[in-house]
Amino acid sequence: MAKLLLVRHGETDHNSSQRYWGRTDVGLGPVGLRQAEQLRDRLAVEKIDLIYSSTMQRARATAQTLASLHNLPVITRTELREIDFGKIEGLNFSEVQIQFPEIAQMWINHNSDLVYPGGEGLAQLEQRISEFRSRLNNHTEDQTILIVAHSGVLRSLICQLLGMDMKSRWNIRVDLGSLSIVDTYPGTAILSLLNDTSHLTDRCI
Repeated sequence: MAKLLLVRHGETDHNSSQRYWGRTDVGLGPVGLRQAEQLRDRLAVEKIDLIYSSTMQRARATAQTLASLHNLPVITRTELREIDFGKIEGLNFSEVQIQFPEIAQMWINHNSDLVYPGGEGLAQLEQRISEFRSRLNNHTEDQTILIVAHSGVLRSLICQLLGMDMKSRWNIRVDLGSLSIVDTYPGTAILSLLNDTSHLTDRCI
């Protein structure tokens, strides 16, 4: 496969660091735009061969900012969209605990059978990520692929690439505007950087 640069989009107008935004197509806010620009500058000298992004505008805007110095198109993939939180869209953790205590308890228990009311289940998310991961097999080892997506997607992708139990996704942190790097080889992968935000001067974590 290839060297994978994994980027989470920047902060949104609706404070994505505080609330659960999945399929709600919120855009980047001023802080998120600065975060994307700071990451763009960090990656300016990086060799990048291809850029994939979620179809959602917060990820696309981040990816387009990163692509601007590399003269590359952004290839959007529906598989990279964040999970659909259904009825908990836009809530914070305290509100979820009050309105949907069973969901909060499943989070605490790291329950892989979780299905969001009116939304998507974790098993559906994992299947989408698996479909995208198979696409990566088409790339050669000398390529560097930039992937811009969402917290749940990136944590799941890291687990799949490393062959980890999917429950481990709950133990991985991927902050807004962060960079993680996975080096992939035939039959294995190495996580060489996780959740690096050293390039950011505005931190919403």
